[in-house]
Amino acid sequence: MAKLPRGKRRLSSFQIIILGFAAMILLGALLLMLPISSRERTVTPFNETLFTATSAACVTGLVVHDTASYWSAFGQAVILLLIQIGGMGVVTVAVAFTRLSGKKISLMQRSTMQEAISAHQSGGIVQLTGFIIKVTLALELLGMLVMLPVFCGQFGARGVWLSLFHSVSAFCNAGFDLMGSADAQYVSLTGYIGHPLVNITLMCLIVIGGIGFLTWEDVRTHRHHLKRYRMQSKVILVTTAVLILFPALYFFCSDFAAFPMGERIFGSLFQSVTPRTAGFNTADLTAMTAGGRCIILVLMLIGGSPGSTAGGMKTTTVAVLFGNMVSVFRRKEDPRFFGRRVASDAVRNAGTILTLYLTLFFGSALAISAIEGLPVGDCLFETASAVGTAGLSLGLTPGLGIASQGILMVLMFIGRVGGLTLIYAALSGGNGGLSKLPQEKIAIG
Repeated sequence: MAKLPRGKRRLSSFQIIILGFAAMILLGALLLMLPISSRERTVTPFNETLFTATSAACVTGLVVHDTASYWSAFGQAVILLLIQIGGMGVVTVAVAFTRLSGKKISLMQRSTMQEAISAHQSGGIVQLTGFIIKVTLALELLGMLVMLPVFCGQFGARGVWLSLFHSVSAFCNAGFDLMGSADAQYVSLTGYIGHPLVNITLMCLIVIGGIGFLTWEDVRTHRHHLKRYRMQSKVILVTTAVLILFPALYFFCSDFAAFPMGERIFGSLFQSVTPRTAGFNTADLTAMTAGGRCIILVLMLIGGSPGSTAGGMKTTTVAVLFGNMVSVFRRKEDPRFFGRRVASDAVRNAGTILTLYLTLFFGSALAISAIEGLPVGDCLFETASAVGTAGLSLGLTPGLGIASQGILMVLMFIGRVGGLTLIYAALSGGNGGLSKLPQEKIAIG
């Protein structure tokens, strides 16, 4: 097959995903610079709007301004739109608009969509896109309606906007909230630590948004017949349950032991669910124990599941690495889950992702600590939150300088689009060839 002339090479699927997110962030930053976007009707500096747009599009939740007290209704609407598109994915939204316009979906668009949602094949990808859009909007609307009585009862007509905003923010695992005020900024949802309806609704939205679109399809197709689910869906569901229950049990026995029983139960569960990229908090993070913060930090790095609204290393990465460890202990060749063998390239990719995230996590924390003169431990929390697109903060981010904010922006972008996606986009067209170097053994462990 003849090659395309120089300068006319087509972009790869990975490059389209990267450029799509970058373009959305830039447009959002420019819109947030408009005087109409701030309550004071002033032009917000570009570095601040770029940080906010990156955090919203990458569904993170780290902010340099309190969302409720600084941004106007227009600015909040821009942020919400960035969260919605960033959560579903730029490619998903683009394909949806192409379908609505009556145009055919090209093979390139199908391939890009396949990469964007981590699908195993491109067959049926267009129908899956429609399913994703419908389920997303339906669940966000349902979440809004459930919380409507609570917020309208407390805030009147403004409660409608609050219900919609928090429903979308929770489902997209963004963590942006509108509960702050000029007198009490960055409070998140600390006023609702024992509220059953708000806690249960937001936790359900966060978990459903974070388990992945392909898992939704398995639930729709096979319903309660769990044995028919893909191995990936089973691994995601089991890993998600473990990552919720065990940290919640720790929080219940430790950090929330002195709370009244209702607040103790909901606080423990909520703080176990939200670190895996949702970004809300109902408890004061600075008052938590060192062990509690450590668990939250690990949960933030793990993140959600592939092809979901969440970021981070992903639950499947951790599961494959753990399974590989077990297989080595048992002297088995490959990790195994539910009677299926995991491919060796999945193990290799999981190891690469872990190494990449840990390098970014530690290296960025050390850099910010050196630049700002802050404790490394606190910086580690912020960088874990950024690269895991979690959005939880110890309050350092608003006071960071431009260089440190730039580091966090890069981490948020990598955490959302995926480290391997970024690398594949940069090295697109490379060919490893068929030749191999001589092999030699090296001692491990």
